Amino acid sequence: MLVQSAGSEPASVNPYAIEVMNEVGVDLTRHHSKSVQQVDPATVGLVITLCAEEVCPVFLGNAKRLHWPIPDPASKDPALTRDDLLARFRLARAQIQGRLEVLDAVLTTDENAPLHGPAATEFHASVRVNNLARSARFYSWLLGEPKEWTHRYATFVRPDLHTNFVVVVADDHELHHDTLYHLGVAVADKAAVIDAYHRAMTAQIPVTKPPRTTWRGTPLHELWLHDPDGNLIEIYARLTDEELSAKPNDLEPWLLV
Repeated sequence: MLVQSAGSEPASVNPYAIEVMNEVGVDLTRHHSKSVQQVDPATVGLVITLCAEEVCPVFLGNAKRLHWPIPDPASKDPALTRDDLLARFRLARAQIQGRLEVLDAVLTTDENAPLHGPAATEFHASVRVNNLARSARFYSWLLGEPKEWTHRYATFVRPDLHTNFVVVVADDHELHHDTLYHLGVAVADKAAVIDAYHRAMTAQIPVTKPPRTTWRGTPLHELWLHDPDGNLIEIYARLTDEELSAKPNDLEPWLLV
């Protein structure tokens, strides 16, 4: 596999980059910065851009694109010490390495291996809960009346979301909500996120974070709730192109109510 790097404003290889990469056995002393214009598009199958606040290079090829917005560790801030800058470069190195490990894991190198698993028609998730009735009320508000329930579980089916979600009694298991990162429900737009907030307030559903527009990572309009066991529930809508064009320079979230 041929790996190439280039940028929109090539200068020189940062000495801190050379130092921290040398720590993990990668020698950059013979590398040099080059413009993206020096890369032959015909040799590229995948483009990864790392720009966060700075300008992303424009690559005119038809390759698949991934965007990993990792802040530039280089800085001209005189308050930063050598140790500070090394820490920033080590953090960027670790973030890039982690993402590359995932990329390597999901790309298939065996021509005979299937690219995907079986065709999915539904997403199923189930969580244990401490109080079935309280959780049934919460998820009835979120997903609609359960399709069926017993004294041990309640099943919520949403064909429009291709989702089958089940809450199950704890059976004396010690529950730890941090083991579940969150559950997410997409809605149409910003107005729908705000509407969900007002509906939650009326229904006395616990709100963790009120509606806001976030810009870091994947820009979203989002509302965070938590269910009776502390599991985080995100209600979100993706931004339109017009909304994305209003992205602030400081990337601080905008409250919507």
